This record gives sequence, structure tokens and C-alpha cells, in this order.
Amino acid sequence: MTLRAGTMRLACMFSSILLFGAAGLLLFISLQDSTELTPQQVPGVKFNIRLQQPRDDLPPGSSQDGVFKAPTERVARDVSSRAPRGLRLLVPDPPQGHPNAGARLRPRQRRRRLLIKKMPAAAAAAAIPANSSAGSAVRPAPRAPDGRWVSLHQRQQERKRVMGEACAKYRASSSRRAVTPRHVSRIFVEDRHRVLYCEVPKAGCSNWKRVLMVLAGLASSTADLQHNTVHYGGALKRLDAFDRRGILHRLRTYTKMLFVREPFERLVSAFRDKFEHPNSYYHPVFGKAILARYRANASGEALRTGSGVRFPEFVQYLLDVHRPVGMDIHWDHVSRLCSPCLVDYDFVGKFESMEDDANFFLSLIRAPRNLTFPRFKDRHAQEARTTAGITRRYFAQLSAPQRQRAYDFYYMDYLMFNYSKPFADLY
Repeated sequence: MTLRAGTMRLACMFSSILLFGAAGLLLFISLQDSTELTPQQVPGVKFNIRLQQPRDDLPPGSSQDGVFKAPTERVARDVSSRAPRGLRLLVPDPPQGHPNAGARLRPRQRRRRLLIKKMPAAAAAAAIPANSSAGSAVRPAPRAPDGRWVSLHQRQQERKRVMGEACAKYRASSSRRAVTPRHVSRIFVEDRHRVLYCEVPKAGCSNWKRVLMVLAGLASSTADLQHNTVHYGGALKRLDAFDRRGILHRLRTYTKMLFVREPFERLVSAFRDKFEHPNSYYHPVFGKAILARYRANASGEALRTGSGVRFPEFVQYLLDVHRPVGMDIHWDHVSRLCSPCLVDYDFVGKFESMEDDANFFLSLIRAPRNLTFPRFKDRHAQEARTTAGITRRYFAQLSAPQRQRAYDFYYMDYLMFNYSKPFADLY
């Protein structure tokens, strides 16, 4: 009996020790800072183009009124709401963080956040790593909104507004369409600076590809890149080369830009380049078909070579709904090449203001300081560039009804990019 009582006493003592130990452990845990135990939820990365501080890695939650913003990717919310129209990606909701995590920053974190907040814009820009290759000098961002930068920024806002209104009025069904690889087949990708460029031929596309290749580190200077290397070297990837997830990610997070040109001027530039000079592709493919269909009593030599197409014959082909040979990117509509009603472009430049627009864009993406948009003429350098005056001389060869039909053909480009009617008799 005495042995049994002693055993029970020992068991009670052991249980008491365990209970005191558990209570002590709980008390120790409760005294720890909850921020040490709970993983903090980090907001998604913001990709912003800002007038004063064009960074892609500003502190979470920061904002500036009147800034020009690129699309934003937020990991902490359903990103399908941020997708371009027609693209949907369902992402499960992330786990919720500690309700007071934002308010309970450690003293060192709070001090660093306060210092960044109080720093001038220029010093803050220097404190945050630039979006460029390591070690390369980057051009300074427009620090103060002086008149020139404000004007360029407002110009961008107006262009996007006009384009958006045209899409809303004439492409109402576009928002319900899905973006396919065909819609992005003319978009080139530069991953280092996260740039997407939609190629519009005869609107500075050769020089823009040179700039992208320098940004990508494929060349040290735009002057080193020959025409064939730029167009046929395959150095730059197209967006449709990626899978659907890669396309969607870049459309959301990269800065998307295109450059356009007055439609009649672009058409004349394409005609001069492709039909007034020897060309081993356009003469036999397009020239022969155009001469056979639209020139009465064409000579055997013309039909054999396809050379000597006249501008009125070329326009006849362009306006023929039963044209003998298909369309070509050099004179196709920009609205078809770049799908601006499906792809939400962040920057719309114009050939007519190329130097200002291009260098403003390079400043916004923090391109290397020594990189500027090249001015040299890519082909047939001895000839004058196609101007409004040269364009009028070519269109003077057409009848008034032909000019009207040509204007109707490019009407959406005139409307979306806010170009005025080139002739007074057009309606």
C-alpha cells in the first residue's frame, strides 16, 4: 500500500513539472515580437513610368499625381483584373498577412522608410538601383516638371485619350475578344529594360530595332548595325515566340510602345522604297501581279520583271477588294499591325516628332546616357526623305475619287492617331 502511494506521488510531481514547463514556454513565446514569427506580405512589384522619377521599383504604396503609368502587376490581388482586354488568368488569392504587419515595422525599417520619404527626388533616385544593366551610366530622369517635359507628358496623355475614344466608338466589340499570337506578331521584345515595341514599317522601325539591340546588349552602338542584320539577323525576339503565359506576363509588366506616321506619307515612302529601286522580292511578287492586272498593253519585259510600277497602278491594287496579291506590312493599317484596341500601349510616338518623342521615351525607361535615337536614313541615303510636299506630288497623280477612297482606306489610322485630312476636298 505504501509503495503504491509513493508511485502516485511521483506521478503527480512529474505532471506538475511538465505543466510548469509548458506554461513557461507559452509565456516566452507570447513575449516575442509577432513580426518575427509572421511572414510579412510583400506587395507586388509596380512598373511605373513617372515624369519626375521613372523607376520600376518605388516603395510600395507610393504615388504621384499626374504621372504617366505603365501597366502594373500586383501579386497580392487577382491579376486577371489587370490583364489586357481579352486575356484572363485566374490566380488563387494569396494568404492574408498579419493584420498589423504594416504598422509594426522594426525600428530600422521605419527609419529607412522615413529617410527615403524625406530625400529629394534626385537623391531618392540614386538610392534605388536603376532599371538598366549593372555598371552602365544611365541618362538622368527628368527631375523637375519644367515646361518641355510637361508638354511631352501631356502630349502622350492626349494621344492615348484620342486613341481610346476611337477604339470605344468604332471597336466596341474588341474588349470581348481574346488576344492571340497573331495580334502580337509584330511586337518585338527587349527584356533588359522590359520594353515591347510594335513595328510599323516606314515609321522609323529600322532605327528602333537598332536601339532595342543596343539596349539588349547585342551591340555597342546603333551605327554598327547594318540593315540586313537588323531585319534578318533574328537577334530580337517577337512576342508571339513566347508561350501564352510569357505573352501575358510581358503584356502586363513591360512598357508597350509604338510609333506611327501620317498614313499617306507612309504609303508614298513605301512605294518609293519598294517600287522605284531594284528589289528582288517586291518586283516579282507584287510588281508583276499589279502590271498584269492594271496596265493595259503591258510590255513583255514589264510582265517578266515586274519593274516600273506607277503610283496610280499601285493605288489601284491597294483599293481593289479583289487585289491579285495580298497585303503587305509596309502599307497595311497600323490598327491591323499593332491592334491598339486590344493592346493597351503606354507610349505612342509619331514619326513627325521622332527626335523629341524617342529621346523622351529613352529617358523614361532610363536608357544608357550615350544612347540617342539615330538620325541616319536607313536605305537610299542619297534620296530625300518622304515629306508632306513629296506626298502631295504623288497624290496629285490620282483623281479626286481615288484620293477619297485612299483616305477612307486609312480612315481608322487618321482617326486613332489624330492626323488631319491631307486634302481640303476630302470628306
